[in-house]
Parts: sequence; C-alpha cells; structure tokens
Amino acid sequence: MKSYSSDSIRNIAILGHSGSGKTTITEAALNIAQITSRMGRVEDGNTVSDYDAEEIRRKVSISASLIPIEWLDNKINFIDTPGYFDFVGEVKEALAAADLALIVVSAKSGVEVGAEKAWEYAEELGLPKIIFVNNMDDENADFDKVIENLKEAFGKSVAPLQAPFKENGKFAGFVNAVKKEGRKYVNGRTEPCDVPAGMEDEVNVLHSMIEEAVAETNDDLMEKFFMEEPFTVDEIQQGIRDGIKQRSVTPVFCGSAINQIGVRVLMNSIIDYAPPASILRPSVTVTDLKADKETDISCSESEPIAAFVFKTIADPYVGRLSLFRVFSGVIKRDSLLHNPQSDTTEKVGHIYVMRGREQIETDELRAGDIGALAKLTATSTQNTLCDRSRPVAFKPIKFPEALLSMAVIPKGKGDEDKISQSVSKLLEEDKTLRFEINKETKQSVVYAQGDSQLDVLVNKLKNKYKIDVELITPVIPYREMIKSKIRVQGKYKKQSGGHGQYGDVHMEFEPSGDLTAPYVFEEKVFGGSVPRQYFPAVEKGVQDCIKAGPLAAFPVVGIKATLVDGSYHPVDSSEMAFKMAATLAFKDGFMKAKPTILEPIAKVDVWVPDNYTGDIMGDMNKRRGRILGMGKEGAKQKISAEVPMAEIFKYSTDLRSMTQGRGEFTMVFDRYEEAPHDVQQKVMEARKKELEALRERE
Repeated sequence: MKSYSSDSIRNIAILGHSGSGKTTITEAALNIAQITSRMGRVEDGNTVSDYDAEEIRRKVSISASLIPIEWLDNKINFIDTPGYFDFVGEVKEALAAADLALIVVSAKSGVEVGAEKAWEYAEELGLPKIIFVNNMDDENADFDKVIENLKEAFGKSVAPLQAPFKENGKFAGFVNAVKKEGRKYVNGRTEPCDVPAGMEDEVNVLHSMIEEAVAETNDDLMEKFFMEEPFTVDEIQQGIRDGIKQRSVTPVFCGSAINQIGVRVLMNSIIDYAPPASILRPSVTVTDLKADKETDISCSESEPIAAFVFKTIADPYVGRLSLFRVFSGVIKRDSLLHNPQSDTTEKVGHIYVMRGREQIETDELRAGDIGALAKLTATSTQNTLCDRSRPVAFKPIKFPEALLSMAVIPKGKGDEDKISQSVSKLLEEDKTLRFEINKETKQSVVYAQGDSQLDVLVNKLKNKYKIDVELITPVIPYREMIKSKIRVQGKYKKQSGGHGQYGDVHMEFEPSGDLTAPYVFEEKVFGGSVPRQYFPAVEKGVQDCIKAGPLAAFPVVGIKATLVDGSYHPVDSSEMAFKMAATLAFKDGFMKAKPTILEPIAKVDVWVPDNYTGDIMGDMNKRRGRILGMGKEGAKQKISAEVPMAEIFKYSTDLRSMTQGRGEFTMVFDRYEEAPHDVQQKVMEARKKELEALRERE
C-alpha cells in the first residue's frame, strides 16, 4: 500500500447500536473497492473485520478493527467498532485515532440507544459526525420518521442530503437534495433519473434546510440567505464541508449495506464532503515533558515524530501488535522511537497497515495515518512514541471504570499462577478490564463492564491459553465487632512432664469507637501480676484473633482490648502461654459482648434520563439503599445514594437492563455499618458453606 499524506487521509470510526450494520458497511466498501472478491457476511462468520474466534462464534464485533480502503486517490481508514456496551473501551480507542464519527442508524429501528451513546462519545471528544441510515430495503423502513427522530435526539445540525424513493414498494434510489437531481440504483451504482412526481415539495424543503444549515458556517452565506438569494451548488458543498468541520452540520445519507446500495455514494461523499486529517485535526494538544506544560503539535511531516498507541493486540502466536496514529512526522523502517512513559527506545522493524487480521507491510507512515508495529518491548496502550528531541505525552483515553466483579476459580489444579499471567496479557488488549488478587480474601477478582465481557474473558482463557476457569460471586468483605463492654479471664494451663505452660490474663473488651482501626491494645496491670515481658505476647494473641472473628471468620474492627490483671508462674509461664491465654479471653469475651456483623456501604451516583428516575429510586429502596439527593446534570438526572455493597455488586447489569443502556453510575466504598439481624443470619449461614467448600478444595 502506498504512502499517503494527511490531506489525502480520512480517519473514520464507525459507531452505532449493535446490529445496525457497521461491519456490513465495511464489507460492502471492501468489495466495492475491489479489495475482496466477494462480500462477507456476519452471519457466516467470514467478514474481514470480525476475525476473532469469539466474534465469529457470537456474530457480533467485540474489538475495534482497522479497515483501510484506497478510494479516488485518497485513503479512508475505517475503524469498525463494537455496538455492544460491554466493549465500550474499543469504541473509546477507535475515537482516539479518528477524526470523524460515522454513526449508523437502522431505517427500521430508528435512533436506538447505541446511536445516542455514539453521538455522546463523539461530542465528548469534539469530533464531527456523519449519519448513514441503513436497511432502507426493509419493508418497514421509514426514512422520514428516522430523520424526525434524529432531529429530536441530536438537534438542528442534522441535515439529510438525500430524499429516498421507492418503486413497486422497494427502495430504488434518492434525490440529491443539494443538486435537486434524481439518482436511481442499478446494480449497486447510481444512474441519473427524473425526480419522481410528487417529490418536488419534499426536495425543496430539504434543500431549504441545507441552505439554512450552511448559512451559519459563513457570514457571506448568512447575508445571502437573509437576502433570500439562492446558493450555488459549489457554495452549498463548501458550506457542508465547513459545517462538518465546525460540527454545525451533520450530513445524513441512506442505503442498504447488505445489498451494497448507497455505500459507494457514501464513500464518494466522504471524499467530497469530509475534510481530510490535515484540516479536521490540524494540531493536537499534548504535554511537553521537557517544559512540563501543554503545547500544540502540528499535523505536519516536517515536524518531529509523535505517535499515539491507541490499541494493543496480544496474540499468543503472532505476538504483540501496537496500533498507533501518527500525529506528526514520518515513521520509517529503522526509525528510533522514544517512549517517554517507559523511558526506552524502540527500534522500528516492519511497519504494517492492518486490514482486519491481515498485516500489509509498508515502508513509511506519514502524519495523519494509522498503522501497527510488532513486538515493541516496552510499549503499551496509551503510550507515546516520539523523537527523543521532543518528548511529549498525549492525553490519556478516558475509559469507564469496571464495576462488575467476579472471582476467578481455576478448574484445574496448579492453574492459579497461570491465571494471573494470562489475564494480564488480556488486560493489555482491553483496558476496561481490571484484575487483582484480594489480599484479604485471597481471591483472584476480575472487574468488567458486563456479563458478556466476562464471558469473552473466560472463553479466551480457555481457547488462547488453555486454562479452564469458572466465575463465582466474590466474597463480600464483612467485618465483626462488639457493642458492649465485658471483663473476662483467660487461663491457659498445661502440664505434660517437665516444664508446663501457664498463662493467666484478666481482660476488658469494649468498642474502641474507631472502625477504621482493627484494635487498640492497652495494659493497666498493677503490682506486677503479669510481668511486663509478657505484654507483647498478650497483644500478639489479640492480633491473631482479629484476623478471623468468632462469629463468621471475618476480620474484627473497632475493638479495644485492655489487660487489667492476671497471674503467672515463675517456672511454667512463657510468651506462648500468655498468647494462648489472651486468645481464650478474646474468644470468650467477644461472644459475650453483643457481637455483630458490619456490612460495607458504598456511595453510589447514578446518571439517567429523567423518565427513569422513579424506577431507579424504587430499585434503590429494594436494595436497602438510602437516597441522599438528586439534581440535574446536563441532560440527565444525578441520583446519589448509600447502598450495601452486597446488594449492588451486579448493579452494572441491572442498571443497563432498567435503562436500556442509557444509565451510568459510579461506586466507591464509604464505610462500614451494622447489618440488619436477618441479613446477619444469612451472611453467617452462607459463610459457613463457603468455608466448608474452601476446605474441600484444599
């Protein structure tokens, strides 16, 4: 593949609801450009962009895939993204490399939540947008209704450039609303035709809407608009280009990707209307690491190299592939690239242009282009590759926090260590996953966006790394404490020939008032009834006991232990004896001092559209939550609540179900508080079974 300059490159992320036809559009484009000899189908598992075994099995995209297409002496870098919400990290990575978002909407289903999210993500990054209304061949397709929905959802920037028409009840062509000329589809290509009778008024309305939209892009056009002077076609087309750049115009096209209808027109329109990389992103703000301040770097080949690694593919056979966007300079074979994050130098071997799984070798990649490097030793997603003379850092991708947690249990013996190694490799690919070995519970816990992402993880561990695992609910980190003061004696006496063992302590146990500290130890012994040398042993006995309380083997918090009296034997007393005496006193005193179980409470903030607030608040009450307040934030309502963590650890799945994916939330641990009595009983019963199962596994 030849090298292209930034004024001949379009970087376009394809976004939309799952099943809207994003992958099918790339398949049609590949076939129209004669890159493939036949068009693949998602249902058949033979598309270029969905090549992973999991994607083929599920018949949905789970990874962002680069599809470069040479078209009309330009290069379009399509990035096909997943529509399913669990894989939002892939969408965020694609948008970090893109200059424009192509949002796909079904003519049958209309504006679904995936399209709403796509618009939201593009707006966050200030990216311009184009909309493609797909599935126009469906008998239930309603283009006018979709346009109405689009305007309602996204505002007056939405500008349909085509008015579709049917013949014999089937989608047959469109009227170009800019030129007011008819186009009929014949074998996937357009041929000029008359404007169908009765469409003149509709086309005139669309033409007026386009003129009104482009008038806002230029003072001269605005003046002409108010003077009611007609615009020339050239003025409208330039206005659309300017409007896309300014994000004041969002052109809408239509077609049927599965039948390759409208995709050729879409690609032509991308070249005609979408400004190239050099114009849409002429510069980017980075951190100058030498001066420790923000600066702008230009999309210029004459500038020092600066590239951003936006995605990593970790293949057990091919090795690691780093996908990057060149923002300035030219990367050539044998270039030496500085990675300021790892403070290493990477030598460029082979430079690839990725097309699905295919690696197409190239000699160089210029500013504005996207490619891949293999087997970089110290470079990962979000790292910068730059010239050592100008060390810079790009702004990191803002990934959503993973809040659905499950414990990973190996089915095979001896696979515990393999799990950590294999999951860490998968984490290189997916930055929205998180993994930790819980210090308290000793469980391997993975955090994800949703159930599908977890299912993909399990299958990849099995198929790529030959590790069978199961996912179970992680242990909730409850705590134990006491609510009253008690004084008890603990005496340890043992005689077995020779020296015996003797330790005797009188201790007071009471709440310390500080749940953030496990225990407070004091001694108030008078008269030497317990020699000072045994005080540390008594405290050690308390320390060992608080690790697993007498109620349900959860850690103890907020307890004050005071050694007040005791006795010793000049020959038989020892540190071990006094430690054992303290242990006996602790267990006896704890169970007599109104023991209770504390549950972790989370602070939860939920953002939902107004019409879901009642459902969310009702659901919070069912989860024993307390509503702290609510208020408007942007277009959504923010609801703040306190909820027991045991009631909300699968909330990401439930919230998505309640709001059709429109809701978002954050969750942070806040404090511990006493659990209701019935909850305590259930916790103790479950804990007993849990410990029995653990002993069986051991």
